[in-house]
Amino acid sequence: MVNFAGWSMPVQYALSHLESHLHTRQHCSLFDVSHMLQTKVFGRDRVKFMESLVVGDIAELKPDQGTLSLFTNEEGGILDDLIVTNTSEQHLYVVSNAGCREKDWALMQGRAEELRATGGDVHLEVSENALLALQGPSAVQVLQTGVSDDLAKLPFMSSAVMGVFGVPGCRVTRCGYTGEDGVEISVPVGRAVELVELLLRDPQVQLAGLAARDSLRLEAGLCLYGNDIDETTTPVEAALVWTLGKRRREAMDFPGARVIVPQIKGKVKRKRVGLISTGPPIRPHMPILSPEGRPIGEVTSGCPSPCLKKNVAMGYVAGEQSRVGTVLAVEVRKKSCPALVTRMPFVPTRYYTLK
Repeated sequence: MVNFAGWSMPVQYALSHLESHLHTRQHCSLFDVSHMLQTKVFGRDRVKFMESLVVGDIAELKPDQGTLSLFTNEEGGILDDLIVTNTSEQHLYVVSNAGCREKDWALMQGRAEELRATGGDVHLEVSENALLALQGPSAVQVLQTGVSDDLAKLPFMSSAVMGVFGVPGCRVTRCGYTGEDGVEISVPVGRAVELVELLLRDPQVQLAGLAARDSLRLEAGLCLYGNDIDETTTPVEAALVWTLGKRRREAMDFPGARVIVPQIKGKVKRKRVGLISTGPPIRPHMPILSPEGRPIGEVTSGCPSPCLKKNVAMGYVAGEQSRVGTVLAVEVRKKSCPALVTRMPFVPTRYYTLK
C-alpha cells in the first residue's frame, strides 16, 4: 500500500504487476478508484456553469452521454482533466482527479457562488459513492450476467443507472483508463464491498492496483495529471486539441481561449509525443536529447511495456522535433539511448462504439 493523494492505495494484489497488466489485456481486472472526486451539478444553469470552466461543448451532449474535458486557467494551462456526463436525471455527473480534489472543488464552488450572486441557478453536491472500474475484453460479458439492461446498447462514454448484481442505483459508465473496453461503476458506498465480492466470483476477474493502472494507461497513450499535463501545459502542447469543442473555439468563450485558440493554427514551442526505445527503462524527468546530444525536452511518463516488450514513454520536445518517425535519444544514467517518436496509443485501444 502507498499514499496516493492522501488515500492508502494498493500498488498490487496477489498477481505481480506484469501478470496483472497482461490479465487486464486478456481477460478483465477490477480497480478500486473510489479516491476520484465525484460531483453532481444541479440547476437550470448547470451547462452554462460547466462551460464557464471547461474547454468542451457540454451543451451538445445527448442525455447520458459524457466527454473527457479540461479545466483551464486564463493563461491556457490545464488545471485538471475530468469526465462530464449529461445525465437524464437533470444533473451533470463529473469525475475528476483525487490529486486535484481541493483545487477542483474550490474552483467549482467559487464559480457556483459567482453565478448564484447574479441570479444563476446552480448547486453542487459531492457524491459519497465508491467507484469501481471493471476493465478488459471480458468486462462487459462478466457484468452482463448481473444487469438487466442490454450493455450492447451502451457505447463508449455513455452512462445509465441500473441495478448491478442486486445492488440498486449504480451508475454504469462505459469508459476507463486502460485503453480496453470496460465500465466504471459508481456504487453506494455501503454496498461497495458486497459488489466487489460478487464480481470476484467470476474467475475472469482479478483485482488490480496502481502499478498495472499506470502501465496500462501509458500503453494507451493516456495522460496522468501532474506528470504529463499540468498548469504549465496547454491543451495544444499536450496534443489534446480534440477536447476543444468546435463551437467553443469559434466563440473563444472558455478560460484561456485567447492563448489556446491561436496555438491551434500557429506553432507551439513544445509538444507531447510518444517515444519507443529498447535497452534500459525510460523514467520520468530523464532528458530527451536531439540526435546531436542537445537537451530538447523531458520525459513525463515511462515504463517497460508488458505488451510490446519495449520501453514506452511520453514527454515534451521542441515543436520541430515532434514529427512521428523522428529519431531522438533519452539520457539514461548518463548514457544516450536511441528513442523513436511514435504515434500513440502504443497498443491499439478497444473502446466499444456502436456501428
